[in-house]
Amino acid sequence: MYKSQHASQLPPTATTFPTGGTTCPAVANVGGYLEQKPVADKSHSTFGKPKGSYTDDPASFLKKQEHSGGKVLTLKEMKRDHPEALVPQQLKPQTRHGPPATSDKPVMNLVTSKNFIVANAVEVILAAPKKVPEGTKDYLKKEDYGKVPKYLQHIKQDIEREYQYIRALQEQRAAEEAERVRPMREDEQQEVLEGLKSKWEQVNTAYQGGTHVTTLDTMGKLKRKEKHEAELSQLEKDIEKLGKRNILINSEA
Repeated sequence: MYKSQHASQLPPTATTFPTGGTTCPAVANVGGYLEQKPVADKSHSTFGKPKGSYTDDPASFLKKQEHSGGKVLTLKEMKRDHPEALVPQQLKPQTRHGPPATSDKPVMNLVTSKNFIVANAVEVILAAPKKVPEGTKDYLKKEDYGKVPKYLQHIKQDIEREYQYIRALQEQRAAEEAERVRPMREDEQQEVLEGLKSKWEQVNTAYQGGTHVTTLDTMGKLKRKEKHEAELSQLEKDIEKLGKRNILINSEA
């Protein structure tokens, strides 16, 4: 049979049932006052702790040496106050024997019947002869002493073949260039010289026209003067080259 955990003698909250001892029945127990809580307080397993419960306690903080259990003593203090703590709990078994005791007596009067002289003589007679070490090797009596090693001869042959290949390429290139080159005829030489000289006259006339300008106050004047000087110098070099004999020119150009 089900039994409620609430008090059966108290009216429900905001009940409209008539209550005893009153002549104006209306609403009773509006505030829900009870002698005890109908549901006991539980831990914070549902909605968490009450507001303000998660703040740290100012009086609860980590103290010095709280986790270590106290001050760590130095070796000097341990020897003075707690010498028993420094004694080893378990000793390692000793593998070497100590010095003999004063009560131990040495073994004496041991005599052998072996003749060491005869034994040594027999051992020497039966021993195999030792190998006599060879003297220092005379490298002057080698078969190939003073001769060029074979590997150097092979290297020289490889180098000579490379030189022959390079010379063949140079001769082939020189033959190809000789086919494209022909001597310049005199009429062609005179025609080119005439053209260069006329060009030099034109550039020189333009250059002389600006020699009266003593102040080069603009970039245009400066560049024009440098241009004329460079052209005159180049034309003079070309005229000097064409003035020589036996001039070769490219026939394909």
